[in-house]
Amino acid sequence: MTIILALVAVLAAFGIGYLVGRGRGVAPEPPAATTRTAPAPASPEPLPARRLPATPPPMADNLYDERARIIRSYEMETARLRRQTVPPEGMTDELAAAQAERARLADELAAARGETARYRQLVVDLENNAPPPFFGAGAPDDLKLIVGIGPVLERMLHQLGVTTFRQIARWSERDINEFDAKLPEFPGRIRRDAWVTQARALHQSKYGETLPQRGL
Repeated sequence: MTIILALVAVLAAFGIGYLVGRGRGVAPEPPAATTRTAPAPASPEPLPARRLPATPPPMADNLYDERARIIRSYEMETARLRRQTVPPEGMTDELAAAQAERARLADELAAARGETARYRQLVVDLENNAPPPFFGAGAPDDLKLIVGIGPVLERMLHQLGVTTFRQIARWSERDINEFDAKLPEFPGRIRRDAWVTQARALHQSKYGETLPQRGL
């Protein structure tokens, strides 16, 4: 029994020595070297890129096309109206002449209306300020018998104190100038219609008296 125990002890010692010797013979693996990775250099911040016009989406394309179509249609309509407005070459002179004639007639019409309004106002003023009628031997002569004197001029002469053929027949050149200035609506009519000569003849025919001519 003692032998068996000794043998077991020897075998155990032998096994332990074998294991220890094997453990010493095998070099332990060195620990894996930890390589510290250097941080990568920071890349420079990129400059802001130039913004390009964004490509319009399909709906925007449709809007652009529609706007371009409308602009083209307006331009075509404008060109058509301009062509219609410009007269043919042969009608340019006739159109210019017609426009000039129209302008001339418009000016004449405006002047005639102005004259009519002035004469109408003159008649109204004469009606309002008409002198009282004369009766008997001192009644004035009918100045309308002188060619060129109508009812309006007769009343204007009455307002100026001229009522007889004798007065007109005795007018001198200076008197004619004065009364012509007092009748601005009828310039030059006294000499043009020879009122003095007619008045002298009418006075002689009515009263049988020949009046002497007056000078300046």
